Amino acid sequence: MQIQHNISLKSYNTFGIDAKASHFVSAKTVDDLKAIFSSETVHFTKFILGGGSNMLLTKDIEALVIHINLKGKQIRSKTDTTVLVEAQAGENWHELVIWTLQNNFGGLENLSLIPGNVGSSPIQNIGAYGVELKDSFYSCEALNLKTLKVETFKNEDCNFEYRNSIFKQEVKGQYIILSVVFKLSLKHHKLHTNYGAITSELEKMKISNPTIKDVSKAVIAIRESKLPNPKEIGNSGSFFKNPIISSEAFKSLQTNFPDAPHYIISEKEIKIPAGWLIETAGFKGKTFGNYGVHKKQALVLVNYSDAKGADVLKLSKLIQSTIYRIFNVSIETEVNII
Repeated sequence: MQIQHNISLKSYNTFGIDAKASHFVSAKTVDDLKAIFSSETVHFTKFILGGGSNMLLTKDIEALVIHINLKGKQIRSKTDTTVLVEAQAGENWHELVIWTLQNNFGGLENLSLIPGNVGSSPIQNIGAYGVELKDSFYSCEALNLKTLKVETFKNEDCNFEYRNSIFKQEVKGQYIILSVVFKLSLKHHKLHTNYGAITSELEKMKISNPTIKDVSKAVIAIRESKLPNPKEIGNSGSFFKNPIISSEAFKSLQTNFPDAPHYIISEKEIKIPAGWLIETAGFKGKTFGNYGVHKKQALVLVNYSDAKGADVLKLSKLIQSTIYRIFNVSIETEVNII
């Protein structure tokens, strides 16, 4: 474990923003982390970095950036119908999903091709195509940064909500997630194919009795058709959350936009696709020099070449204010602004 200085974070964030870390260290074990946080010789402010897929760097980081690089995955236990799989925080998310599918473990297939690492997944309660992390999350181990003891959080401890958890709220900044355990199916897999374009994609693939691998392939095909590859165009996936508004507010919205797409959450709440709001407001495909809104998916803000994070942030605020002016709806960022 070696502390480096004045390190570019361009390759450590999927937006490809060339911000600098004044100090940088890669933590490969729990003991590394304990040493970093207990060492009397390290007095730097500390900044935790995972897969760098859900953040926008708007400035240099004047701190010790700690890259969580714990690796490994294993089967913890099995029953006749389920399996518990543990993955370390530094494992790539999509590679984990592919590994579960190769072993015929069901539950994560709808979450294929989501960028980032395993350790960030419970924080954000990542989700896609009608499935959220909480649906398969069993527990996680996390390092308490005050006591330096490893604690276990069960599903019910995490207060999972839409793109939210206890790690973004009550205990934000107090723990580092070390590993996550998932409860997955071994047989009689429950498929989720009714959300978005999965059914039509399966029909296009001429598949009438899909397997979990088929669902994953469909999700990957849909995502690749809409979302830019971060290795080719800098981005963090969906930049904004889908807003949830009251039924009364939705009725008001329908006055001017009768065909507004929506999903009923409850009798009192309606979810509106943020991508539709942004596209209707005229931002889809708009470029602002070397950054802009992706031409195929209005939810995605992109860095075409060497854009500054502050410029992308300025664009996001312009989108937010325009959406509120046109629709009287507030949209929040899904990406963490640093």
